[in-house]
Amino acid sequence: MQEISASRPKPVTSYSAGPLSGRIGAPGDKSISHRAIMLGGMADGVTTVSGLLEGADILSTVDAVRRLGSKVTRTGEGSWQVEGAVWKGSAAVDCGNAGTGVRLLMGAVAGYDIEVEFTGDESLRSRPMRRITDPLSLMGVEVTDENDGRLPMTIRASADIDGITYETPKASAQIKSAVLLAGLRAKGRTCVIEKPSRDHTERMLNAMGRTVVTEEREDGRRNVYLDGSSDRLRATHIDVPGDPSSAAFAVVAALITPGSDVVVDGVMLNPRRDAVYDALRAMGGDVVFENERVVGGGERVADIRARHSKLTGITVDPSRAADMIDEYPILAVAAACASGTTHMNGIHELRVKESDRISATAALLTENGVTVEEREDGLSVTGGPVAGGATVRTYHDHRIAMSALVLGLVSDRGVSIDDASMIATSYPDFFEHMSALGAKVDT
Repeated sequence: MQEISASRPKPVTSYSAGPLSGRIGAPGDKSISHRAIMLGGMADGVTTVSGLLEGADILSTVDAVRRLGSKVTRTGEGSWQVEGAVWKGSAAVDCGNAGTGVRLLMGAVAGYDIEVEFTGDESLRSRPMRRITDPLSLMGVEVTDENDGRLPMTIRASADIDGITYETPKASAQIKSAVLLAGLRAKGRTCVIEKPSRDHTERMLNAMGRTVVTEEREDGRRNVYLDGSSDRLRATHIDVPGDPSSAAFAVVAALITPGSDVVVDGVMLNPRRDAVYDALRAMGGDVVFENERVVGGGERVADIRARHSKLTGITVDPSRAADMIDEYPILAVAAACASGTTHMNGIHELRVKESDRISATAALLTENGVTVEEREDGLSVTGGPVAGGATVRTYHDHRIAMSALVLGLVSDRGVSIDDASMIATSYPDFFEHMSALGAKVDT
């Protein structure tokens, strides 16, 4: 399969073909990859990383950490070394399309004597940042905000900031992580009161020598706290597990394509990241975790086997929305191939992702003959034959692009997308992997 050029947008079309079969490895997890480079850049010593996702978003974080003053070196495919530094002075960083990268970096720089101007591509500049800068301001960080809470923004940080107790307005690992990273060098204790969200930052900080405590509360929230210190993190080795969000594309493709039997190796099964597989099982999907184990850094992984299944519509538990927020577009594709209607509620956060993913998902399905009801905070998708034949506008959103191409595998007339270049953001080997499984995709 030929490579898609990031500089020359090119339409791509997928078609119905025979059964999918074979074994692929999941690309490195995006969330862990961002954190490995970032925290390695803050640590004392040299952190080694294996299995890093070498997609566009992560490479933007690599460039940003270098500009802040840390040495980051690629030593082989997926293998990197990060030599930590004390960040100081001034820097201008362009985080490309990486929302996680910019939001966590804003928190990471907060405890240093440094001034950083943050910007990104057109998509990133349209996304809200005050959810991060508001708590940082409470800690004593000066924020220049001249674009209604959007990039470009300048952080004037300080080694003299105060720990705070901050209650997040929504379940958000990005908000929690930014506040905790700022709290590493703050005076006193920093505590985040949160609706439970992904705990990758806490796990990695503990692995790098800083104690993060999590306490369950009677109201269903959690207290997550650490004590500030001038001590730096301790360099370590981090194994990046396979990304469960990326693995979901091949898993859903296998579930909806008759006769398919596919295995995706080494997928992370963090309890805050595997909700999409619970939802697919609830729909009747034959999804099995095999060879479960724990890798360096403390994350649990497994090989996921998926076989074609007769799916049935369900009401997706809205309390799990934060645990599968990136997977709703591909879950909607599964729903399009299920009998009955699947209801997805409580997902308003999708409207401020790389695109308005609620509207974009509704459009990609509707234009290809699927019945969809769009609401302010969700979707209802009624399954049936997929006519196909449309060219989907992706809005430069990698998950919309890949979801549309998976839908094309079960369509009558194929499904096209207007541009595939951004898929490299999270899944550089997507076309190679889908081709290896037997998918029919013309680039």
